[in-house]
Amino acid sequence: MNEFDQAISDIKKKYSQLLGSPKHRMGDLPKDMPLAGIYLLSEHGKALYVGRTNKLRNRLQYHTRNNHNQATFAFLLARKKTGKIKASYQKSGSREDLLTQPDFRSAFDAARQRIKEMEVQFVEETDSIRQALLEIYTAMKVRAQYNDFDNH
Repeated sequence: MNEFDQAISDIKKKYSQLLGSPKHRMGDLPKDMPLAGIYLLSEHGKALYVGRTNKLRNRLQYHTRNNHNQATFAFLLARKKTGKIKASYQKSGSREDLLTQPDFRSAFDAARQRIKEMEVQFVEETDSIRQALLEIYTAMKVRAQYNDFDNH
């Protein structure tokens, strides 16, 4: 078996481990979390977002912070809620500008609170290439609503 085929085989096993892992809430993360890995955010049993990181606990906590550069999933949820989808590279319509708009600020804050209540599952994966493959594989298999892998 070549290296790529072995990686794909391993990813399928990790995917099964991820889906079989315990479900946690953001505010109640276990103390013995792996450092690096893949995580799945779900709501009412529906997969919403798959992410990867080398600092799992920090990354999960960042999703609920009051910082648009850290709480990227909350920012995406706020964009969808307000219909302000298109990124702007001008001052008007920028991330910072959107957060000054009361409707967007409200949607962003609500999204951060919503994420705190979501279920999170995770599995350790330290290899960056396997992380990327596992993230894509998982997002496709669970049909994660908010993973699009578009280039920006």
